[in-house]
Amino acid sequence: MEILVSLNNGVCELRLNRPAVFNSFNQAMAFELQKALDDAELNDEVRAIIITGEGKAFCAGQDLAEAMDPEGPELKAIVRDHYNPIIERIRAIEKPIIAAVNGVAAGAGANIALACDITIAKKSASFIQAFSKIGLIPDSGGTFFLPRIIGMQKALALMMTGDKVSAEDAEKMNMIYKAVDDENFEQEVKDFAMKIAKMPTKGFGLTKRALNLSLNNSLTEQLEVEEKLQTEAGQTYDFQEGVNAFLEKRQPEFKGM
Repeated sequence: MEILVSLNNGVCELRLNRPAVFNSFNQAMAFELQKALDDAELNDEVRAIIITGEGKAFCAGQDLAEAMDPEGPELKAIVRDHYNPIIERIRAIEKPIIAAVNGVAAGAGANIALACDITIAKKSASFIQAFSKIGLIPDSGGTFFLPRIIGMQKALALMMTGDKVSAEDAEKMNMIYKAVDDENFEQEVKDFAMKIAKMPTKGFGLTKRALNLSLNNSLTEQLEVEEKLQTEAGQTYDFQEGVNAFLEKRQPEFKGM
């Protein structure tokens, strides 16, 4: 199994499982991750998703042995069929997706982490736009997300130099949500994901949809989106439960519906 899948208390963990090669992607792992994301989207028991890596690394990007294999997929197919569908799924799934970066995230691995809704990393982890080191351009949504997150100049500099960014520096430049002490990492990610999974995740999905649309909308268009999605949110069970709990002075029990 290239992807290890577990489900606990509404949190589905997808663990990249090629530790011997720092969880670099080959075709099999890319297709397995696509399927695992599809399954998590369709499973009503899943309220939040974690993507993390087995072993010392989060993901070192593309397995270059496969990319250079004359019998393997061409570079165009790798980008089109392996990575683009993963990024599109991460952004389209209306459930919170957390990247738990347990080690180095390089190349496509870094950009998959940045495409997630919330990224938490070990302080010992790092992010590298490694493409320039082999004469390629950033893919997996890197040219879309990174400049929007940290600004055009800083993004371009990191893409050109391939400089390593520590998790703590990534947090300081708002590239990621939080850098966590290594010894507390797994428990903090678990606690965070469990907390999110118990919240009104239907509303989170609508919020995610609104933010996706905001990337290309004018203010007037975005206000219309907010009106439409707020109306939809107001028809959910979680809205009624939240209001009732507030009025009754108790903790709400959201169901993500």
